[in-house]
Amino acid sequence: MIGVFDLLKLVCQKVQRKLLPIWAEGERSIEFCSFSGSSKSKSPPPSFPQRVSVKALKNSNSRTLTTLPTYSDSEIDSSLDDDMINCSSSESEAELEGKNTKLALFEPRQSQTQKQKQPIISDSSSSPDHVMGDTDNPPGAGKHTPPKDFVCPITSHLFDDPVTLETGQTYERRAIQEWLDRGNSTCPITRQKLLSTQLPKTNYVLKRLVASWQEQNPDFVSNQSETTNQKTEPSFKSTTMAPVTSPNSVISQATIDSPMSELRHAITILCTSEILNESEMAVLRIEQFWQEANVDPDVQSMLSKPPVVNGFVEILFNSMDPQVLRATVFLLSELGSRDKGVIQTLTRVESDVECIVALFKKGLLEAVVLIYLLRPSTMSLLEMDMVESLLTVIKKKEDMIKMCLKPKTASVLLLGQIICGSEDSIVSSIVNAIVSTKVLESIAGSLEAEWAEERIAAVGILLRCMQEDGKCRNVIADKSKLGPVLETFMSASDGERFEIVRFFSELVKLNRRTSNEQVLHIIKDEGAFSTMHSFLSYLQTALQEQSPVVAGLLLQLDLLVEPRKMSIYREEAIDILISCLRKSEFPAAQIAAADTIMSLQGRFTASGKSLGRAFLLKCAGLGKSYRNLMRMEQLGKLSGEIEEKLEEEKAAEEWERKMAFALVSHEFGLIFEALAEGLKSRYAELFSACFVSATWLVHMLSVLPDTGIRGAARVCLLKRFITIFKSAKETEDQVLSLLALKSFMNDPEGLRDLSSHMKDIKKGLRELKKSSTLALEVLKVLSEGHDSSAELWNHEELTQADCSENGEVLSITCFKDRIFSGHSDGTIKVWTGRGSILHLIQEIREHSKAVTSLVVLHSGDRLYSGSLDRTARVWSIGNEEIHCVQVHDMKDQVHNLVVTNSISCFIPQGAGVKVHSWSGGSKLLNGNKYVRCLSLVQGKLYCGCHDSSIQEIDLATGASVTIQNGSRKLLGKANPIHALQVHNGLIYSASSALDGAAVKVWSASSYGLVGSVPTTLEVRAMAISSELIYLGSKGGTVEIWDQKKQNKIETLQTSSDGRVLCIALDGNEDLLVIGTSDGRIQAWGLS
Repeated sequence: MIGVFDLLKLVCQKVQRKLLPIWAEGERSIEFCSFSGSSKSKSPPPSFPQRVSVKALKNSNSRTLTTLPTYSDSEIDSSLDDDMINCSSSESEAELEGKNTKLALFEPRQSQTQKQKQPIISDSSSSPDHVMGDTDNPPGAGKHTPPKDFVCPITSHLFDDPVTLETGQTYERRAIQEWLDRGNSTCPITRQKLLSTQLPKTNYVLKRLVASWQEQNPDFVSNQSETTNQKTEPSFKSTTMAPVTSPNSVISQATIDSPMSELRHAITILCTSEILNESEMAVLRIEQFWQEANVDPDVQSMLSKPPVVNGFVEILFNSMDPQVLRATVFLLSELGSRDKGVIQTLTRVESDVECIVALFKKGLLEAVVLIYLLRPSTMSLLEMDMVESLLTVIKKKEDMIKMCLKPKTASVLLLGQIICGSEDSIVSSIVNAIVSTKVLESIAGSLEAEWAEERIAAVGILLRCMQEDGKCRNVIADKSKLGPVLETFMSASDGERFEIVRFFSELVKLNRRTSNEQVLHIIKDEGAFSTMHSFLSYLQTALQEQSPVVAGLLLQLDLLVEPRKMSIYREEAIDILISCLRKSEFPAAQIAAADTIMSLQGRFTASGKSLGRAFLLKCAGLGKSYRNLMRMEQLGKLSGEIEEKLEEEKAAEEWERKMAFALVSHEFGLIFEALAEGLKSRYAELFSACFVSATWLVHMLSVLPDTGIRGAARVCLLKRFITIFKSAKETEDQVLSLLALKSFMNDPEGLRDLSSHMKDIKKGLRELKKSSTLALEVLKVLSEGHDSSAELWNHEELTQADCSENGEVLSITCFKDRIFSGHSDGTIKVWTGRGSILHLIQEIREHSKAVTSLVVLHSGDRLYSGSLDRTARVWSIGNEEIHCVQVHDMKDQVHNLVVTNSISCFIPQGAGVKVHSWSGGSKLLNGNKYVRCLSLVQGKLYCGCHDSSIQEIDLATGASVTIQNGSRKLLGKANPIHALQVHNGLIYSASSALDGAAVKVWSASSYGLVGSVPTTLEVRAMAISSELIYLGSKGGTVEIWDQKKQNKIETLQTSSDGRVLCIALDGNEDLLVIGTSDGRIQAWGLS
């Protein structure tokens, strides 16, 4: 006879095999193609007897399986006694009751009913030693049955010398000592490794309780030693399991053909057999019985015991048959969904959970249900790294085996837990996987699921997808059925309701206005109850930071029709938005309200980002940002014809008008006051959103009917916009504030208030006119009625430098923040114009004679210098200094050098103009004229000559056109052209004022005279900006003239009487620099 310890040792050997689980071996591979698919393995044969596949078993009717070792029923029963089973848990009944309440989650919310709790009982047999008996109060047991805590799980007898191990389990001292003496170092029940094998002192409290019970039940002592030694060898016939035939066994007392007896015998085989084929066949028989028993409470009670659950786990560790594995997972899932104790048994050993996860990741997709029932934490789910497998289940269309919970439902719930509880970087990678695998449609299908929790989980997943990858919202909007979600809203918790509202709010950020309104109509009309009323009720109880989002959605739903005079939904929504915007003690609520108001404009990119700022910049004439967004988001690829695009724009404008009117009309423009307070915030995010919203609403005042709210807007916001315009560092911010200021000019009062600040904004207007046509419009409005525009221009002297030791300053040019000057002694100096000081950073003299010309091409990486030493040099412009990289022998003195990338033109010592190729070679043009000045524009060379004539020479063809004829005077002074500039298709020539106008303006296309500047100066140098003409004279003064009005704005006086020989402007036209004949450099700033 095999003793109790031998049987216990046999069972524990099965447990120890988990140290090297088969599913974790790298060389094994399991493929799950279908529920009835085959398994493949190339690994060496295992140490246990080689199993026979299920298919082979089914095909062999006469073949018998390998038999079990022959044990007596009493040995089997005592080794798997319920006392041992129930003692494995140290949790209190209160804890068990608390955890069992989670099982209610498996009922659909809308159909959830109170169900009577089924008692977990065993068979009606009165034997206390039966394998599946319930030792608490087994049916038929007498009143003398000892409490389970008084019985040793090893000996099945009352404690005589009880000892409690560190694991919380209590054993008879002699029994556990024999267990340890045999070389074991683990707890027999929990399988946890013991830190010490030294047994503790006797548990005297328990010993006294046992003794007290024995005194009250003296008759029990004589019964507990009754055993039987009879053995019967079990066998299988075909696929039907025969019962153990011990006379004293409970199984033998039942009918041989009884299904219950077959089940008990299958359970016994599962828990004790060392032959894998027998255990696998037992699992399949148990599954069949479960399906036929229709969830019998007795069956559930028997199968939920820890030894049986551990037997199932052993199958997961060792079996490679997909059908058996699926059946095992199915049974564990069914049991776990009904009895929390099963889940507790599975989670007690970490390797059991790892096994289940590994099987799932290898293709046993049904295991996802069991994983969900185990309730792993979000961190554990991330460590399991099974997102790819979850997406596979969600995407799978064909139905798998019918379980307590659909695998897709479990996958959606787990994915929702992961994606809603992880860091942004992890969420982003998961969203990319969802979008790339095209699972969105399947997840959107879960919005129609029967179970409310699945619908809410799908809402959370789709919401995160839209937030991370906004371009997927079009697919989500197209595939989502919103009716079931609206029904879920009614019974959801407050947190779940906010998720649903955020989902709807993100869903109506499509790049088509008509599509947004279609979705809004669905949200408004498809619910079984009034969506508007439901949202209003929720809005009144929502948290501060949540209420702006709810209010924004409610307001959009209300505006689907033309705004009525009164609407409780609209009034309440706008009240909430304004209230949150003004609560400085809740910055999160302020920012949420400002962002919501900004998004109400209704224009979005394809990724759901607000187009409000970019669209306003486009209205202000700064459309580059808007065009770039259009290009990046590919909004120009809207399907349909031009008519469809026009329809979209019309719908967008109509929505914008309705929304703006609703906002500004509320409480006589109260929103302007709230936005003005937001513009004072120190939070950049809040300021930016309030700034864009205020600009939009003020801009819309010009197209809305005037109900007196313009005055309220002016009082609240005019000074704030002026302050922003003056202090803003970004051009876009200046342009937006100017757009709002222009709206105030539409009425006389606004124009009057703005005019009083004209001097404060004129500098910004001059800067903005280069990039925004709006600045020019405002400038015209502000200068209207003035005879002179001198008030708008002011040049302030910044600095000067004395370079008289280097002779005359013959040439000067600007590039970025540096100034280059050429001197008559051959020196080139490099200056920086930081602040109001000219700081010399380099002085170099490589020319042997005067440097007459300095030119920087538009590319900005080369400086060209021409000199009387008959050379031209090419300089590399570094971060600080310049370095000569090329020297060209020009064969003649170089005056007035002009260059391109391939050629240079200059005035030689004699007549004509020399054209020199940088690759070598030169030719003489206009040889019959003595040229005084040159200008080169787009391949056309313009020559101002000594005889007052002006020619245009096409360098490509050599063709020449005379713009102004010269005059030959035998007596008297000549009238040469001293300076020539070409700008915006006009030719400006400067000479003596013999006819009252020293500067004449010609058309470069028609060559006709189109104007003149009536200055009497003897002009020696000239520079042209986009608005002004700068004339440097022989007498040392600089006159500034308005191009369009041709009136003098200002006269600048140099610090000496020397001639102005050269003049230059920087790229921004804010800095004017001149060089004089007495060696001085002087700079003015436009302020």
